[in-house]
Amino acid sequence: MRAGRGAFAVAGLALLMLGACSDDDSLMNIRATGNGPDEFGIQPVKPLQMPENLAALPTPTLGASNRTDPTPTADAIIALGGNPSAGGGIPAGDATLVSQAGRFGVEGNVRQVLATEDYAFRQRNDGRLLERAFNVNVYYKAYRPMSLDQQAELARWRSVGVRNVSAPPPPVEE
Repeated sequence: MRAGRGAFAVAGLALLMLGACSDDDSLMNIRATGNGPDEFGIQPVKPLQMPENLAALPTPTLGASNRTDPTPTADAIIALGGNPSAGGGIPAGDATLVSQAGRFGVEGNVRQVLATEDYAFRQRNDGRLLERAFNVNVYYKAYRPMSLDQQAELARWRSVGVRNVSAPPPPVEE
């Protein structure tokens, strides 16, 4: 009878441990888990086009870029209405906007400072012993105090008469 209780306790503990591992947010863990191709590493090439003058085609060079090679940065700039040949500088039409945004000063290393501070915050909020031992994601729990309550903010803006778009519906309570 006593051995039956011990086996039952071990089985219960195993179920608890498996239950703790089931809360996996796959969007927070973007890693290839199998031996197959990494779907995030595949970039489609641009469609082939027939040039108007075949004599104007450049001589093929080993290792040089191709007209059908993907250019994700330039494609994103074009999709957002920019000019990829602008050279990364500030367009003349945006100079006023940039000067207004930087009127109180600009930190040149803001990304590095933010990354360092965020790393220190995540180290302080690394989870409990079993959460670390079983590699449980504590991202949402650590950042919960900093998250915005969408419904309360929407109600606040609507109460002062500001027209705005809707927020996602509140979560369904079970």
